[in-house]
Amino acid sequence: MVFWTKGYEATSLEDLTKAMGLSRSSFYAAFGSKQELFIRALDHYSRNGLRNLKEVAQAAEGNPIDAMMEALSNPQGGSKGCMLVNCITELAPHDKEVAEIGRRHLESIEEIFAGVLDPNNPDGVRDKARAYSSLAIGTLALRKAGIPADRIAETLKQARTVLPA
Repeated sequence: MVFWTKGYEATSLEDLTKAMGLSRSSFYAAFGSKQELFIRALDHYSRNGLRNLKEVAQAAEGNPIDAMMEALSNPQGGSKGCMLVNCITELAPHDKEVAEIGRRHLESIEEIFAGVLDPNNPDGVRDKARAYSSLAIGTLALRKAGIPADRIAETLKQARTVLPA
C-alpha cells in the first residue's frame, strides 16, 4: 500500500518498516531490498488484478465487455489510480523488470478481452482486444488526473459506438 500511495521513488525504507512493523534487519532478512519487495508487490498486484478481471468477465450479467471496462476504469485505488499503470509510467522507462511485468500484465488483459470477444478465435480479434485494453488504461489516466466519473462514463459510452463488441 505504501508503494501504491507514494510511488516507488518517494517510498523510503523507513516508510516500509513502519508500515510493516519491522526493524531494518528484519526487513532485509525477509525481503532482501526495497527493490525486491517492490517487484514482489507489483507481481502480486498484477496476478490479483488479472484474476479479478477474469472473474468479472465470467460473472457478468449482460455484456461482459461493459463489465470489464467498468472494472478496469474504476480501480480499487480510486484517486491513487492503478498501481501497475502508475509504476509503468514512473519506472518502466528505466527499469527493465518493471517494464517486463507491465508488458506481461497488459498482454494478459488483451488476452482476456480477446477470449471474451471471440472464445473460438481470440487471435482473430486481438487488435480489437488491444483497443479495449488501451481505452481502459486511458480511462485510468483520466481518473487519476481528476476527470469526473460522469465524463469518463460518457467517454466509454462514446467509445462503445466505435468499438462494438
